[in-house]
Amino acid sequence: MTAPPGPPRSSGADDEVDPYLPTHGNAGYTVSRYELDLDYRVASNRLSARARLHATATRPLDRLSLDLAGLRVAKVTVNGRRAARYAQRVGKLTIWLESPVAVGAGVVLDIQYSGRPRPTVGTWGEVGWEELTDGVIVAGQPDGAPSWFPCNDHPSDKASFSIAVTADAGYHVVANGTLMERVVMSSRERWCFEQSEPMATYLATVQIGRYKVIETSDAPVRQLAAVPQRLQEVFRHDFGRQQEMMLLFERLFGPYPFADYTVVVADDELEIPLEAQGLSVFGRNHLDGRRGHQRLVAHELAHQWFGNSLTVRRWQDIWLHEGFACYAEWLWSEGSGGPSADVLAGRARDRLSALPQDITVGDPGPALMFDDRVYKRGALTLHALRLTVGDATLVEILRAWTQTHAHGTVVTDDFVDVASRHTEEPLHELFRAWLFEQPLPALPGSRSWFPPRRGSRL
Repeated sequence: MTAPPGPPRSSGADDEVDPYLPTHGNAGYTVSRYELDLDYRVASNRLSARARLHATATRPLDRLSLDLAGLRVAKVTVNGRRAARYAQRVGKLTIWLESPVAVGAGVVLDIQYSGRPRPTVGTWGEVGWEELTDGVIVAGQPDGAPSWFPCNDHPSDKASFSIAVTADAGYHVVANGTLMERVVMSSRERWCFEQSEPMATYLATVQIGRYKVIETSDAPVRQLAAVPQRLQEVFRHDFGRQQEMMLLFERLFGPYPFADYTVVVADDELEIPLEAQGLSVFGRNHLDGRRGHQRLVAHELAHQWFGNSLTVRRWQDIWLHEGFACYAEWLWSEGSGGPSADVLAGRARDRLSALPQDITVGDPGPALMFDDRVYKRGALTLHALRLTVGDATLVEILRAWTQTHAHGTVVTDDFVDVASRHTEEPLHELFRAWLFEQPLPALPGSRSWFPPRRGSRL
């Protein structure tokens, strides 16, 4: 297929930053680990923090920059020695090194900073650290990570994380990874989490609220929920089929890629749910007692495979996240006795056909990267693939995709390569038409392999 504009960015490459977020990301180094130690006062929205970054130079360096917005740095050390000079300007922290660093050399940065964190404001509205009515939500996609910690904010540069949060007693803290320690200190509590699998900065999160944590399943994946006490009964009903979703998705996509999965329900209304690595966040408005948001429960769970384990190397390939999660909604509907994926694909195509044909899903541009047409046409791309190769081969492709690139970064050509290795059908024109041409294609020839439920091997 014809490659979309711009070369693929490999992790740590010294090419230009992502054109979708030209002010984020920094060349010259990669980060292998973030160690964040946060002290937060809920009532005053006051954060005092320390971040230790373990980086490796990918070119000779005499200085480097990090993304950090709205918080003031008080001290910087490099390899245990106080930095000769550093400066903050327009969302960047620039650090001058005492002596040049050679390619391949390690650099440990220790940064102390503080302030009243707030979301960054840009093309996609307010993103990042945000106060709730009584607590905090961190929604980082795609450019909110610098609102609360200094980072190399590019999805290609994934790292392990430790996140320690000291907060007021009476609040429950949720962050990425496994809770390793909880220490009660009179009016304060300290929560320590370890995220060992590599994670993109935008997927890092902290959630603080008056939650009670319940375990909803212990096998094959431990599943937890942090929910306000008064909403627990309706939560248990509305999320009562999440275990079935997990079992279905493991069969279709391969093993769940993390140690556990946590759902947080904020006691505020949220416009949309959001995913972070190992967890998803919903608002109280997503509980209605009628399971009216089942597709969203499935969508956010599917992101653990598509978006969190497999993360786009460049934002133009966002359909690899959202198209796959949208198609997972249709697969769940089919697998749970609702309308089949074929029916839902037909409906989606009919709706898209009435909309402007002015978007290239494989490179939609920053303003349209979260356009619903990226989601639906991305899902239709997978359905067209299914119609072309059949049920069993599609499952083989999806499982190979998640296993080959587990915890890595991907571009569209990577998926085309995996799919092409599992069939003799020519696929390049299919992907070109659905992803890199604007006119909406017809779905491949009608097949009657979707009679009500029992005809499908999925």
